[in-house]
Amino acid sequence: MPRRARLILPGAPLHIIQRGNNRQACFFQERDRRRYLDWLTEYADASGCDVHAYVLMSNHVHLLLTPAFTRSAGDLMKAVGQRYTQYVNRNYGRTGSLWEGRFRSCIIQDRHYLLNCYRYIELNPVRAQMTTHPAAYPWSSHRNNAYGAHSELLRPHPLYLALGEDQPARQSAYQCLFQHELASDVIDSFRRSTNGNFVLGDTDFSLGVEEALMQRASPGRAGRPRI
Repeated sequence: MPRRARLILPGAPLHIIQRGNNRQACFFQERDRRRYLDWLTEYADASGCDVHAYVLMSNHVHLLLTPAFTRSAGDLMKAVGQRYTQYVNRNYGRTGSLWEGRFRSCIIQDRHYLLNCYRYIELNPVRAQMTTHPAAYPWSSHRNNAYGAHSELLRPHPLYLALGEDQPARQSAYQCLFQHELASDVIDSFRRSTNGNFVLGDTDFSLGVEEALMQRASPGRAGRPRI
């Protein structure tokens, strides 16, 4: 059975996850993460992607971005993935694929889910018990979004900008979003939608995406079809 085409809608935020092959490590030293972020910055501009949030875990990557064109996200992930794989294979004496097939993604309804997607991504190290606070983990966008650390990579989403009238107010409001962990059902909804290539949004939003792309954007009902 052919796999479903990836849901991409230019201008709609996209949550992306890419894992190491067989869930094996893809980052081994600090310099590896720095190189990955350098190339992510370079190719995000070239491909037409605004990156809003990220986290680099030991064996996978999360991104929140808005693609300008249908091909933007695919072009970005292909370019960064190939460049970084070549770097790892050359420096660590390995061969073959580094990544687990295609990246996984879901369209995010910004009005209801976008800020939770920021939280979902930047709280990954906390859920993995690598740190007790996202600001203590250096390989995510949290220090940039919450405390104003400079980044050539990140481009704020309009909903982030709407958190306050100026940057200090936005940062303060953003910090408040992280006073509590995400509910387990919210975490599960991100995982299901991203792994299943579905929209994360309400029914009207999902139907709108289906109409625009002419393909299914939400899970089908279980059971045999009616005749």
